[in-house]
Amino acid sequence: MPTQKPDTTSGDQPSHSCADLDHHHAHTHRNPEGIYLFSPSSAVADPATLELARERLSELGFKSTVDRTALAVHERFAGTDAQRLAAVQRSLKQKHPIVMATRGGYGLSRLLHKIDWKAVADSGKIFVGHSDFTAFNLALLSQTGAISYTGPAAIPDFGQSKVDDLTADLFAEVMRDQLEVLSFESPGSDAVDERGVLWGGNLAMLASLVGTPYFPNISGGVLFLEDVGEHPYRIERMLAQLLHSGVLAKQKAIVLGRFTEYRTVAHDNGYNMDAVIAWLRASCRVPVVTGLPYGHVKLKATLPVGALVGVATEDGMAYLLLQEHH
Repeated sequence: MPTQKPDTTSGDQPSHSCADLDHHHAHTHRNPEGIYLFSPSSAVADPATLELARERLSELGFKSTVDRTALAVHERFAGTDAQRLAAVQRSLKQKHPIVMATRGGYGLSRLLHKIDWKAVADSGKIFVGHSDFTAFNLALLSQTGAISYTGPAAIPDFGQSKVDDLTADLFAEVMRDQLEVLSFESPGSDAVDERGVLWGGNLAMLASLVGTPYFPNISGGVLFLEDVGEHPYRIERMLAQLLHSGVLAKQKAIVLGRFTEYRTVAHDNGYNMDAVIAWLRASCRVPVVTGLPYGHVKLKATLPVGALVGVATEDGMAYLLLQEHH
């Protein structure tokens, strides 16, 4: 793929940019206008946040329907395992093309062996979620090869007092097949110009699936990772698991998003995320790209898990080619 900066002004679509991000539009290929909201993981704490999220999605042009047990509560979960499994099954049969998780948390790990992944793939629905939803994205990819999406979830991204406009725009563009190139500041990244299957998500969820039937066996992939509330040594330990299991060596590139909400202590003695990244580079010959706008942060890209993409770096910038030019 070309490494020159893509032209973000051509065509009749408006272009967006901010300090660390540009995105380049493609022509529209699909127009999915409806979203089905379901809760496959943790319980929704405040139903008002879900209603606010629906209003925000409506402003973006997406009407929505809420699954009948989306607000159920059982222990820490959005209903019992049986209720959440039934919600997955209902999502396959309802009319809306997009199925979005209300939130992450924990709970999908308990359902993976009970979900009919072929039926999920055959439904043709566009599944999107974040965090705990990584388990769903990766299981679907491993079991069927089908593409799903990671990006915003309803409540954390659309149901709060302020919505990040670029997160919302990127979500709408990707859902409508309008985004060609995602560009972001990536100072100090390794040189790379490769193509591969884009896969990954939350590092803790990904590591938890190693050795199971729900871990995709991707060679020549572009692996992207983020996490929240994990001390740098825990991040390194999970990366070491992927290193020692041979996963990292098989990739074309490792793309790091945001690792947030942790605290270092005096005992760390200067050991931090920069030290982890330096260790990763020293331990693995695969190019490491930093700065991906993705994680438990306000600004997050919507990414197609399982899609063939291009990745390139040049002059302190990184480019993720999501669609070939036609």
